[in-house]
Amino acid sequence: MNWLEFPDAAQQTDALANSVAARLAAAIESRGSAALAVSGGKSPIPLFKLLSEMAIDWARVTVSLVDERFVAPDHADSNGALVRQHLLQGRAATARFLPLVRAVANIDAEVAADNRDFIAPDVAILGMGEDGHTASLFPGAPELATGLDPANPSPFLAVTPQTAPHRRVSLSYAALLQAGCLILSIQGAKKREVLEAAAAGPDDALPISHFLAQDKVPLDVYWSA
Repeated sequence: MNWLEFPDAAQQTDALANSVAARLAAAIESRGSAALAVSGGKSPIPLFKLLSEMAIDWARVTVSLVDERFVAPDHADSNGALVRQHLLQGRAATARFLPLVRAVANIDAEVAADNRDFIAPDVAILGMGEDGHTASLFPGAPELATGLDPANPSPFLAVTPQTAPHRRVSLSYAALLQAGCLILSIQGAKKREVLEAAAAGPDDALPISHFLAQDKVPLDVYWSA
């Protein structure tokens, strides 16, 4: 784990955006394309807006999601809608977007990403809740053991959180370990406290702990007060 500390959120976001841009540019130069997986929620919005205006060859970038709620693509809680509104704008409007949920007809007819849609990201940006969840790998979820299984062959996992609204689809731990780089972006004293507890060792009660304990993929933690 590479710990990066900043005095405020603005400096954290600026440093993170520049790091992501450099990694995507390096991937494009190396093989002609790049893949970025992002998290939803309100916290990444400043990062999305900053990235959208950066001089990246966005036409060669595929943007996908770390997780999504089983809601319609235009729903207020859709991570895909958030990405379209705040990231796939300006220069980034030419990027290819792979949503995890394409349509929801009813509770029995959910159309989500197919395993063939998975592209191992060059950069995957994770968030973390105060309960230690990351992506939609929630503590206490019935599907958590499968989601954290490093041998799970499926990159996507349907999740039923016990402490959050909406069923979810999430990248599995095994899929995220195929990323070129993992970045965890968090803010505040409480989340730092949770992360320090998670650093003690793998614990399903704090799913983020599994990512801290692994040594397969570089993990950069961006934190500000």
